[in-house]
Amino acid sequence: MLSEPSSRGSDGRQAAGPDVDAEAARGHGSAGGSSESAGQSARAPVASTIVPFVPPDNRTYRRMAAVVRPVLFAITRRDWHGQENIPATGGFIAAANHVTNLDPLTFAHFLYDNSRAPKILAKASLFTVPVLGGVLRRTEMIPVQRNTASAASSLSAAIEALERGECVAVFPEGTLTRDPDLWPMVGKTGVARLALTTRAPVVPIAQWGAHRILGRYKKLLKPFPPKKVTVVAGPPVDLSDLYDRPQDSATLREATDRVMDAVTRLLEEIRAEQAPAVRFDMRTAGKSVPSAGVAGDGPVAADADGAVDAQGPAATDGPTATDGPTEGAS
Repeated sequence: MLSEPSSRGSDGRQAAGPDVDAEAARGHGSAGGSSESAGQSARAPVASTIVPFVPPDNRTYRRMAAVVRPVLFAITRRDWHGQENIPATGGFIAAANHVTNLDPLTFAHFLYDNSRAPKILAKASLFTVPVLGGVLRRTEMIPVQRNTASAASSLSAAIEALERGECVAVFPEGTLTRDPDLWPMVGKTGVARLALTTRAPVVPIAQWGAHRILGRYKKLLKPFPPKKVTVVAGPPVDLSDLYDRPQDSATLREATDRVMDAVTRLLEEIRAEQAPAVRFDMRTAGKSVPSAGVAGDGPVAADADGAVDAQGPAATDGPTATDGPTEGAS
């Protein structure tokens, strides 16, 4: 059963705004030990719970939060659950489904108001957009060089953030879902590489409702009346039996599938529906959204994400994605 929703500010206090209940109990997760990737020396363990979380001292981050949070309070009715599964301190990976270009904001809002300011992986082209690029750099988001050999450098930056005890937020699908009913697709293996290299906890997070404010691949916002946005965090995914196995394709796929399975189960609970038995896979589906049952949906341009899947973590498309014309269902 879902717990009662709550909202917490970056300093751990209850956040101001409507629909905010009493502060939820918090769990204290940790990530310890060390792991050794191929060709590299063993890394130091990810920061543990003995290091208290310090609210972000990044001035730009705080200023952006001061601007964005009131807007989100105004246009959403938050239905948040599972905050006890978010580690109070220490590095961890937050992995969520991706339906709309508004997801990064609602995802970050949930994490930020639960005392963890996320570092989100975003495609590198967004860092060249005027104004937006400057904000992303100053808030220390992590660029992903998709479809290039440089994708591995994004993995290194994310690992360093985890070792500093930070929250790294990823969308394992690497792009907006192409599933016609907006269920999670097959994930890319970047989240598995991060998790198995650092042994940081992976907290699955499902969100639903933001697409009613901004449809998939749509540019027209529908902020009013405020829409219900549900975000649920589940218990960390158990990958411990994979830590000492070689990071080959089978191991990475197994870890990735476990993360996507956990996210999908949470989304099934939110939607009170059952996800398809076979997860949508762009590589085997012609990289198009099947038209059956989705009026107006057309072919979707393929993302050239092969290098990211093979070498680095998956990134969000961000607010300027124009991969295709499809719109999500309500």
